[in-house]
Amino acid sequence: MLTNAHLSELLARRAQSETGHWQRALKKAARRSLTWPYEAHLLWAQGQPLQKLEGVGPVLSRLLGEWFEQPPDFDDWDPLRAHFLTWSMLSHPWKARGDLQMHTVWSDGSSEISDMAEAARARGYEYIAITDHAGGLKIANGLSTERLAAQGQEIEALNARSQGFVILRSVEANLAPDGSIDVQDTSRLDLVLACFHSKLRLPEDQTERYLAALRNPKVHILGHPRGRIFNFRLGLRADWKRVFGLAAELDKAVEIDCFPDRQDLDLVTLELARQSGVRISLGTDAHAAHQLHFMELGLEAAYRAHIPSERILNMMSAAEIKRWTARS
Repeated sequence: MLTNAHLSELLARRAQSETGHWQRALKKAARRSLTWPYEAHLLWAQGQPLQKLEGVGPVLSRLLGEWFEQPPDFDDWDPLRAHFLTWSMLSHPWKARGDLQMHTVWSDGSSEISDMAEAARARGYEYIAITDHAGGLKIANGLSTERLAAQGQEIEALNARSQGFVILRSVEANLAPDGSIDVQDTSRLDLVLACFHSKLRLPEDQTERYLAALRNPKVHILGHPRGRIFNFRLGLRADWKRVFGLAAELDKAVEIDCFPDRQDLDLVTLELARQSGVRISLGTDAHAAHQLHFMELGLEAAYRAHIPSERILNMMSAAEIKRWTARS
């Protein structure tokens, strides 16, 4: 039986032997299959059109049908595509109280802060963290000190009329190899998410780089730790037991970035995180309001990895999160 996960791998493999428009279509379909709401093989078995699935046209539908009729040999996933959950695998019973990573028009997102808040309230959330990029990441329209302060004023104005819904003043800071970040003053922020955005293809062990980041007292959450991207980048290597152990010792959190192309941390590293006792943060990395539902992939990963719910920041109230960050 070829699941959507198998199809994602097969589509990506087929793309490697193609060129031009067809190669691009296959690569796009490989990514989109991660979020197909139905198992394609079930639609095919029921005689339903595969065009119901996003990105599937007549040509791709015929290809999938051929694979279902005569399944190709399948050994294992390429490391670039291994350990990614698909939407059709969702079965968790959990509900998050908020989302702790998202981007708006202030940096490289396409939705206003108010739109993100409205979409979050529609999902039943109590809070969100606005984590637009800081100034060091100019390619993502990172916020200068002045723009970060101006964004804070907008958030304060929205909170003043939010009737209990809380928008946390936050940032996605850029981490340097020595653990420093590109935000000078974090005293007005409720939360600091910090991520590596450069030198993400180094093959050498990067454990010391992570330990330095965690020792920075301004950092609360280590975001998308591996830096992997589906079918594009493996991400960094580290002694994750040491990394998660220090994070637990310092009471920092490590993130599950729920964006379908990232899913970072994955189930393999989450098993080590569970053993360490480290806190887990869930963030959709949404760049538009309609992407907030990506939270379900992160919840599924945490649930499958048996992360205790009391260790997940998103199960805490906004007030509890503020008290936690104030201790650092």
